[in-house]
Amino acid sequence: MHDRGNEAPTAPTLAPTGPSALQQAAPRRLGRTELWMPPLGLGGAAIGNLHGAVAPEVAQGVLAGAWSGGVRYFDTAPLYGRGLGELRVGAALREHPRDSFVLSSKVGWRTAPLQRDVAAPAALPFALHCDYSREGTLRSVEDSLHRLGLERLDAVFVHDVDPYNHGEAYPAKLRAVLEGALPALHELRRAGLVRAVGVAVNSVEVCQDVLREATVDAFLLAGRYTLLDRSAGEQLLPECARRGVGVILGAPFNTGVLAAGATAHARYNHRPLQADIAARVQRLQRACEGHGVSLLAAALQFPLTHPAIAAVLPGPHTPDQMRGVLAAFHEPVPQALWDELALAARDEGEPHAH
Repeated sequence: MHDRGNEAPTAPTLAPTGPSALQQAAPRRLGRTELWMPPLGLGGAAIGNLHGAVAPEVAQGVLAGAWSGGVRYFDTAPLYGRGLGELRVGAALREHPRDSFVLSSKVGWRTAPLQRDVAAPAALPFALHCDYSREGTLRSVEDSLHRLGLERLDAVFVHDVDPYNHGEAYPAKLRAVLEGALPALHELRRAGLVRAVGVAVNSVEVCQDVLREATVDAFLLAGRYTLLDRSAGEQLLPECARRGVGVILGAPFNTGVLAAGATAHARYNHRPLQADIAARVQRLQRACEGHGVSLLAAALQFPLTHPAIAAVLPGPHTPDQMRGVLAAFHEPVPQALWDELALAARDEGEPHAH
């Protein structure tokens, strides 16, 4: 691996296609890598049909709206639509100069085109299997580049190595990642095909397990440093900052409730809203209203208040939602609101913000 010293290189200017306030937002260095992240990205799970069918023209509208609004970081994965997500993202990005955007994808879940699976109607009809081996990882990156139609990835994350997906097999899967997937990705990094290597999960504990045994450039952590869940702020984020490991925060709305509010159909971490969470969301809404700020803006911008977090990665699935995200990113949020919310979090027993 080439040197990752503490001296920060000059942040590059991502080539714009038109003036945008978002394009003027200062990129953040991802840990100690030479990769500079636009602070707002587009997560590709929803438009890749991971959570249900999104029509091709709607997904195209989200991607086009993101680009025209100044978004220059895009994340996808083979898991999303069993390859469909990467096809959609690649088709949208190939028309732009490669150095004008940052792109990440993942390894771990692989598709098998010769093994059809028609049980996932919103996805490509390919069987899915998990492979954290060196050979499987190298092949997965190659397959992703074919689907994307691009010559390189900026960051690659090992996907879903956690007890939720693997149960009692988690220790063995983690060992496979440590001995197979991560060394393979570091090989690609040294070869110049990848600029940052990491792990993408929604578990603070898994990130801590990885830090104890491996060298990574970054984590893509979903939903664990938000207005409702600050669990990463107690130990993980300070440790990442100390080690120079970057963090990208996915799912800043905890799968919807911090975007929609405590409505009847809102979901928290993919589950129906419970009464205690609904009450907390209502208190958050009242606090935001007291400062003239929307809950959406506070939820989107909160992760970026931590110095270890390089980018926030929401996943809108309609053009209207994309426009809402862009407006929320530009909405002014006073320090007084952050102070009030930090005090409220301490009163509720949440870990401190920093």
